[in-house]
Amino acid sequence: MAKKRGDAPAPDPIPQEAARKSRGAAFAIVIVALLFVGTFGWWKIAHRDRSPAASPIEGAAQSSPATASTSKPTPRPALPPLLEPEAQIFARYAGSQSCRGCHAAQFDSWAKSNHGNAERLPDKVMDAAAFSPERTFHHGTQDSVATLKDGKPVVKTLGFGGAHETYPITRVIGHDPLRQYLVERPGGRVQTLEVAFDPKRNQWFDVYGDEDRKPGEWGHWTGRGMGWNAMCASCHNTRLRKNYDAASDTYRTRMAEMSVGCESCHGPMKAHMEWRKQHPQTKEADPTVQKLTRDQTFDTCGSCHARRRELTGDFVPGDSFAQHFQLTTVDESDLYFPDGQIRDELYEYGSFHGSKMHTAGVRCADCHDPHAAKPRVMGNALCLRCHTGAPGQIPDSTVIAPIIDPVAHSFHKADSTGAQCVACHMPVTTYMQRHPRHDHGFTIPDPLLTKEHRVPNACNKCHTDKDTDWALAATEKWWGEKMKRPSRERAQTVAAARAGTLTSGVPLLTLLRNEPNGYWKASLIRLLGAWSADAEVARAFLEYAQHPDPLVRTAAVQALESVGGQLGDAAQKVLARRTEDNERAVRVAAVSALRAVPDATSRAFRELMHALDLAADQPMGQLQKGAWAQAHGDAAGALAHFEKAVAWDPNSGGIRNEFARLLSGMGRAEDTLVQMQEAVRLEPKQAEFRFNLALAWNEAGNMRNAVREFEEAVKIDPRHARAWYNLGLAHSALGKAAEAVTALRKGEAAEPRDARIPYARATIHARLGQRAAAREAALRALTIQPDYQDAQQLLRQLGQ
Repeated sequence: MAKKRGDAPAPDPIPQEAARKSRGAAFAIVIVALLFVGTFGWWKIAHRDRSPAASPIEGAAQSSPATASTSKPTPRPALPPLLEPEAQIFARYAGSQSCRGCHAAQFDSWAKSNHGNAERLPDKVMDAAAFSPERTFHHGTQDSVATLKDGKPVVKTLGFGGAHETYPITRVIGHDPLRQYLVERPGGRVQTLEVAFDPKRNQWFDVYGDEDRKPGEWGHWTGRGMGWNAMCASCHNTRLRKNYDAASDTYRTRMAEMSVGCESCHGPMKAHMEWRKQHPQTKEADPTVQKLTRDQTFDTCGSCHARRRELTGDFVPGDSFAQHFQLTTVDESDLYFPDGQIRDELYEYGSFHGSKMHTAGVRCADCHDPHAAKPRVMGNALCLRCHTGAPGQIPDSTVIAPIIDPVAHSFHKADSTGAQCVACHMPVTTYMQRHPRHDHGFTIPDPLLTKEHRVPNACNKCHTDKDTDWALAATEKWWGEKMKRPSRERAQTVAAARAGTLTSGVPLLTLLRNEPNGYWKASLIRLLGAWSADAEVARAFLEYAQHPDPLVRTAAVQALESVGGQLGDAAQKVLARRTEDNERAVRVAAVSALRAVPDATSRAFRELMHALDLAADQPMGQLQKGAWAQAHGDAAGALAHFEKAVAWDPNSGGIRNEFARLLSGMGRAEDTLVQMQEAVRLEPKQAEFRFNLALAWNEAGNMRNAVREFEEAVKIDPRHARAWYNLGLAHSALGKAAEAVTALRKGEAAEPRDARIPYARATIHARLGQRAAAREAALRALTIQPDYQDAQQLLRQLGQ
């Protein structure tokens, strides 16, 4: 089944992570469009769908006024909280200092590490260079000053209300290579300054470079995008509770210990300390201590070193990742490159999860000293602990890593950068202007992917004076046919799917069947969502909804929502079973996907509501809550949440676009037009926004403006088949038959599997008396969709 660009699958109130950290809450908020089936649809001019447009409150229970006035809600029994009270939890923590007596070496190593200094109070010695002597520095169009006032650090910068003010520094996050400084605000808020300090260069700088963000923007340091409570605190501290109160829009954030302490990774240890005091001389193992498995340790690292959606806000070492998070993977967004390389700030867990190293059994602590937070050994010696053709350093692994001679393998001199394993297989991307991070996907440099799909390759990242063709010639000379590996085919297929050039889901489905890695299986399932109407694809979703890997199950369950009536009761039964899955990520996805209003007392439903509430302090969270309200008949609630999202991030075209979808579904054409005009003003190069603005102009009765915006949409994205289709219908309505046929033919080329486009062309040919052309187009529509009754009827009228 062909992918229909812009056609939205069914709701997922907890969509994937925002695709790009931008000055607004990210254009990837358009992912929330998955929740709005039936609002901006295919535009009908020459012929209309025979089914009524879906209502935003379709399926909601309706009560007569009499019933509504006389019935009383049945009181529900009080349900136990999903999370244990923080006072009980924090009482089980002893603090990192309590570990020092018995574990001095590990403690000293940790205390100097980035983990040990992840968050702290200002320190006269450590922060002296940043604030004394006073220094003024320029960034964008702004000047800021760092100095001491009454012996305490302050920063004077452009802040709240657009005024330059002096802000006392109350906390510091980060250590090496940069330190960010925090400012306390009313309502329990703590904000992270965008001006940061580089201790090695002894230099202040702006983490956003030359973007020159201003107050009022979501991503400015005064905005919600730089709020420590929501964006930083959980990963810079030990066992943190955000404690956001939606009614007052305030925080009461608490933690067991400031910074990433010993118990962040080992779990609460007060019971261990007490047991050790009672048994000071024994060599017996402490029964209160749970020794984590390798995978539990990996998930503990991932709880912070991953781009993910939080479901609980209360991760505990020993729990699985899927009990608390939904992982961001390669999907239709541009977060990752098609080969799995990181593009946005994605940290390490996700890309490593998709690597051959992870599949072979390698885990974080095999390469990293967890206390020093540094590699166990430096340089190629780290990789050559395993790549010797003999059993390596991975406990319990039977994998024999291939023999690697760095010089022969790399074709570079032994003392060169190119002979370093990480230079080619873990290329560096710099974030926040000063933080270079190695990609943990262990990808293979492939200049062909650069040439075809603009995927970066390590060769040209290093040899910046050479072009892609030079790098491609070198790899073909050295490696030849060996470059035609499965990872290249996968990247090419993923790129084609994301670009909309695949005419069927077969290549993705084939890759899915053959892919051994759960991360990539989940990614391929997400990409296959565009072909969910295909029976074989839909059956695959059913199959993988029962896969052993929770990452795969979660993706399959989310994809099942888009199947609709294709599988009938089968999909609903599988979703119902998955609401009792042993992993919360799957349960939340399943209850989101079920179309019926779930039992409000069920575990899965309560977990979903908790996850929605957890994110409610951000614009994206308000969109999620609004989408849930809309999907379940609460139009007023949906409107309130969407209005709040716009108020919290007025500069996001993505949010405006989603708000316009809601307004369109409510029949508010004028308001829809206003929001879409603003979305296009904010992000004029988004083809989908132009397309939706054209739809809004049509609803407002201005066909000529609609044509103009359709033309802009296809100019930006020539493969936007729906824009070509509607442009053709618009030209036809204006009496421009030749232009209409041209546009429809381009639509057919962009989307050759949609029968509606050739059928529309057939009607125009028929009206012009061009019987042969009309028959050809009608037959083309029937070749794509043999049961297309309108095309059959037209063909009969034309006389077969």
